[in-house]
Formats: sequence, C-alpha cells, structure tokens
Amino acid sequence: MAKTVVAVFSNEQVAKEAVEDLRRAGFDKEISILARDKGKEGGEGQEGGLNMGVEAGGIGDGVATGGVLGGLAGLAAGAGALFIPGIGPLIAAGPIAGMLSGAATGGVAGGLIDWGIPEAEGREYENDVRQGKILVSVRCDDKKADQANRILKDHGAERLRIH
Repeated sequence: MAKTVVAVFSNEQVAKEAVEDLRRAGFDKEISILARDKGKEGGEGQEGGLNMGVEAGGIGDGVATGGVLGGLAGLAAGAGALFIPGIGPLIAAGPIAGMLSGAATGGVAGGLIDWGIPEAEGREYENDVRQGKILVSVRCDDKKADQANRILKDHGAERLRIH
C-alpha cells in the first residue's frame, strides 16, 4: 500500500538538503516539492487558470537558472509554475505537479485528498505554502515511508506526518 510522507520546512536551504539526502537514499520520482513563487506575488496578469510552464522571473526562473529553491525544485522531476486561485503563484515539482494540474479549483487541499491526506490537514499544508513555507512529500511503499520519514525528521521538518 502506498503511503505519503509530508514535511514542511521554513528554510529553503534545509529543505534542499533534505531532498538531496532523500535522493542519496534512493528516492527519485517519489519526491514532490511545493512552494510559493515569491517572484510572482500578487499574480498580476494571472487569470485564475493553471500555468504549468516555467515562468520568467521568480522561483520558476530559478528552476532554469539554479537559484536556491530552483535548485530544490530541480531535484525533483517535472518542475513547473502554476497558479491556483486563492493561493497564488506556486512552483511544483514531482508527482504533486501533475496531481495539482487537475486540482486548480480544489486547491492544494483538494489535490492532496487523492494521496489519503484528510482535507483538514490538506488545508493546513495549503496555509503553510501560502505563508511561504516549503512542502516536501514522498509517495512510496510502507517500508520506504519509514526511511523517508527519518530523513525528513533528521533535517528538522516543522510538521512531519505519514499518511
């Protein structure tokens, strides 16, 4: 049975180090990252749609140019920028990017329900991202979930839970 390990970080560098350690431990396509695109705050010119291309400027630009969070997103597959009404511009990488591409109207919390995360907790994660924190998740089997949990805990995740 698949499990989802979810962690929240306030510090981009610490989140990056946690993701790098996950990769060294053999995790790859299971890793997802979600963060606010601070370079696109305010969302001028956004129409409430979903944009999965790498944007010019902000964190999306960092994905291409190697900024701190860009480097973090570059550690996971399928990085892209998106806009979710009520939350604003985000950068997503890994399986979460595809999951959220169909969840624009339901927001982050609505998308996380598919991973077995209760809506109330999903709303808490959504609020964390809205406040500028970084969500790192790993979707894997039971055995690997414990390993991912330990790695994220060792990096001091603020909120850490296996779903």
